[in-house]
Amino acid sequence: MIVKWFLAIGIEFNKIFKVGIYIRLSREDGDKLESDSISNQRDILQRYIKENRLIFVDEYKDDGISGTTFDRVGFNRMIKDCEEKKINMIITKDTSRLGRDHIEFGYYVERYFPEHNIRYVAVNDGVDTFKRDSSANDMLVFKSAFNDMYVKDISNKLRSSLYTKKRNGLFVGA
Repeated sequence: MIVKWFLAIGIEFNKIFKVGIYIRLSREDGDKLESDSISNQRDILQRYIKENRLIFVDEYKDDGISGTTFDRVGFNRMIKDCEEKKINMIITKDTSRLGRDHIEFGYYVERYFPEHNIRYVAVNDGVDTFKRDSSANDMLVFKSAFNDMYVKDISNKLRSSLYTKKRNGLFVGA
């Protein structure tokens, strides 16, 4: 019965998942060694691993680095470990933690991970690429686009705010 259930949701029953958790925050959190958000992400992901009885292999972290670029030290190390078959599953808190660039995000989730047989899970978004009939997976394209738009929207708001301050003769330097 349980084997049929796993097969029905697209998970191989005997597949062993070696998990890498990926944690990212775009700006540093004061003078702390590690931001609170990073710690919270880690707690969520470790709880998921424990609840699902997965095998934790490594943590990949980029603290203070924007999601608009995929050229990040922790991310690149994680991809290298995928290629060396050290991990075959990546878990993030949500899709925006993997990255906010719509095109690059799509490349990894739609092409790279499937080609390398990497399972991707975004816990809070309900995404699991090994589940075939998941509405959350169907919404990935839109979620990714919204994550990308969020960055552009914030950028426009900051530019507008700076322009208004300059126009009003207020100081905007460091």
